[in-house]
This record gives sequence, structure tokens and C-alpha cells, in this order.
Amino acid sequence: MKKLVLVLLIALVACGFVFAQRGGTVKIGIAVPTADHGWTGGIGWFADQAVKELKTKGVQFRVVHSANATQQVSDVENLERWGMNFLVILPHESAPLTAPVKQLHAKGIKCIVVDRGLTDTSFGYVNLAGDNAGLGRESGKWMAATMKAEGLTNYVAMGGMPVVIDTERMNAFFAEMNKERSLVNLLGGNRYEFANWSVQDGLKLMETFLQRYPKIDAVFCQDDDVLTGVYQAIRESGRKDIKILMGGAGSKVVYKYIIDGDPLVRATSLYHPSMIKDGIQYAVDVALGKKSDSFHNASSPITVVIPSGLVDKSNVKQYYNAKSVF
Repeated sequence: MKKLVLVLLIALVACGFVFAQRGGTVKIGIAVPTADHGWTGGIGWFADQAVKELKTKGVQFRVVHSANATQQVSDVENLERWGMNFLVILPHESAPLTAPVKQLHAKGIKCIVVDRGLTDTSFGYVNLAGDNAGLGRESGKWMAATMKAEGLTNYVAMGGMPVVIDTERMNAFFAEMNKERSLVNLLGGNRYEFANWSVQDGLKLMETFLQRYPKIDAVFCQDDDVLTGVYQAIRESGRKDIKILMGGAGSKVVYKYIIDGDPLVRATSLYHPSMIKDGIQYAVDVALGKKSDSFHNASSPITVVIPSGLVDKSNVKQYYNAKSVF
């Protein structure tokens, strides 16, 4: 009889129905920024969608959307008072959120940090990261091959902001472009200018490039919001010389361009805000015993990278979601 009880208990734990948490319920808190551009808008949308879709017996969710780092610290404190056992967070800024997350970790709350890592790597959490170098690499491979095949030579490049992930993307992009010696960066070498992952800044920067350069064959925008602004600037200028726009991240606007066969926009590379859903799913899997929680007691974070990839007419329909905000 005792053996039977032990077997049943082990089975229950494996299925995630025996929790060491209060009331037998696992509480997963989710903290994301409010939208300051399209991609973060997508993060919030996919977080809310995930909570609707991942309804699981014995698991409760609460999503908070924070306008700035100070509010996010306060919102995370409120999630702690709510009694969360897991925190899934995309930090508004890494530095201000590091100490609060580390304090929660010390109290036994298991932490999944999405996209932006923390500044302290001396404790155990999961850093679920996008593939920044992969975004640049996939973009560069496609753009270099397409320009060469179509006899195009001149291009300009736009970055996001002067941060580490931007540098990773641009370095990988230029590494691919520089393999094809016929291609010429009009800004010279590996130079580029920042468009701040913004539609309006993309428009303004492209207007500058259009005035500066009489012939441009292709534009690397790095971001699909930026591409939207660049596209507008080109259409308003009436210029016909530009043949290729390459963005990144994967917005529904750009997906629709690809679906509709727009000659300027034929591909994008993935760094999709649905990664927040992957972070929430990771927490659910740990809660249900499908993934190990050993990361929590590790002396440093573990990094799980979500690969980038190319989206073009061959696969775009599997990514397009007309209901998404991004």
C-alpha cells in the first residue's frame, strides 16, 4: 500500500498537480513594457494572447504592462504581493530591473527573462533570447544573393540604436555583405546611421539618403517599423531606382507586402515578439514538470536562443496573423 501511495505521488508531481505553492495553485506573473514602438506593442499583444491560449489547470496568470522602468519595478512588486511563483519579464531596461529580479530569485521565485538580459549574471535564471546575430546574418545572406543575381550594386544601411544587440545585428549583416565584392555601401565601409526602430525616423533618414545619393539599389532597414517609414519616403519621392527593401523582426505589415507580391519588399528576417509567449510557455512547462527547474539553483543564467530565420513568399502565410498588432 505504501509503495502504491509513493508511485501515485511521483506521478502527480510529474504531471504538475502537486505544488509546493500556496493553495495548490501556481501563479505566473508576466511583466512587459507598454508599446513604445511596433515590436513592444507586439510583445504586449502576444503576452495577453498567450494567457488566453495557455489555460492550464492549477496555473494562474497575471500580465502587467509598464510605461517605464520605475513603473515596472512597482508592478513586479505588486506581482510578488499577489503571490507569484514564476516571473516572466521583458525588462523595460536591464539595469533598473536587475536588483528587483535578483531579490525575487532569493525568495524562491523562478525567473524567465525574455530578450534583454540582466546586468548581474551571478544567479540562476533563464534568459530566453532572440537571435540578433542571426537576424543580421539571414538578412545579409538574402540581400547579397538577391542583389548579385539582379545585377544591383549600391546600398545603404540603417541601424536601430547604439546598443549591444544593434551592433550584433549590424556586424553579422556586414559580414555577409562583404563576402560579395561587387556590393558597395554608399556610406562607406561598414558605416550606417540609426533609425531608432521608428517609422518616423526611418522616413526622415530615408529622405536624407534620397537627397544625398542619386542612385540607390537597395536599403537594409534592419527593422520592419523602420521599413514602413522608408517605404513611405520612397513612394512620396517618386524614385524608381530602389529595387529592394530588407527589414527585420517580422511585422504583419511587411508580411502582407510579401503576400501581395510587392516588388520592393520580398523578405524579412525573424526576431518576433511572439517570443514572450515562448517565455510564458517555458514557465508553464517548468510548473508542470515538463522542464527542469534546476536553472534556479545555478550560479549563472542559462541562455536559450530562439533562432532567426528568413520569411519570404515560400513561408510567409504560416507567420501572418491579421489580428496581431504587429
